[in-house]
Amino acid sequence: MGIAVITRRQDKRNAPSVKDALVRMFGFPATLIHGDTLLLDRWIWLARHLPPIPAGSRRLLDVGCGGGAFTIGAAHKGYKALGLSWDEPAMIVARRRASMCQAVLADFEMQDVRTLDRRHEFVEEFDIVVCCEVIEHIIDDGKLICDMARCLKPGGILLLTSPNFNFRAMTSSDNVLSVCEDGGHVRRGYAADDLRHLCALAGMTVTEIGFCSGFVSQKTTALMRTSGRIHRLVGWGMILPLRLLPPLLDPQLSNALRWPPFTITLVAARPFR
Repeated sequence: MGIAVITRRQDKRNAPSVKDALVRMFGFPATLIHGDTLLLDRWIWLARHLPPIPAGSRRLLDVGCGGGAFTIGAAHKGYKALGLSWDEPAMIVARRRASMCQAVLADFEMQDVRTLDRRHEFVEEFDIVVCCEVIEHIIDDGKLICDMARCLKPGGILLLTSPNFNFRAMTSSDNVLSVCEDGGHVRRGYAADDLRHLCALAGMTVTEIGFCSGFVSQKTTALMRTSGRIHRLVGWGMILPLRLLPPLLDPQLSNALRWPPFTITLVAARPFR
């Protein structure tokens, strides 16, 4: 009975959904409105560091790619993008949506990122490594940073996001930490000095530390999460008309209110020999 229930749940996750219908109609942009507003914030930040290039001229590794939105987005910008995830149902969804978006440069593989060091064929193979909202789930974050650094070519760039250690909780669940790697956060987040320390362990040079997801984005996401307790579609529908507000209003209001951003961002480079 237990196996049957799990199988039905996996089949349900794998099945085409309303979200897939939106992707079929609107393409890649639809993948950025499936979740909360923080997802779009991170993509806007990533896109600034991923200029369009000749198709397939650079390789990108998306470590912990989830449903594949950023892998697909990078592929549309010309990067030969490989997304990694341990979650098989998510991989099925990502491949399906990449096909819908005609993201021919996007590919996906099953991979526990904690054992990234076992992929010897990845050593010095990638121009860019992306790691968004993953490292806070991993106990040995130093190992993960070192493993990602080894995947970079000399001169390659790491683009990483994680919760800002000084964030204000949007909902009570933001303050809940896991004591083991069960899918939850094992640490609150990172301060700038924490990221500099990790990069030093990996022999990488920090070129930029910044932030995204301010007051408006956080309050919009909080509304989605609280109203989503009724039904997830209720939460999604509640904030749909508000999704354009965070990119427009966040910088001004966050500065005026001195509201801490939710996400810290990192750009680091692997030095040339």
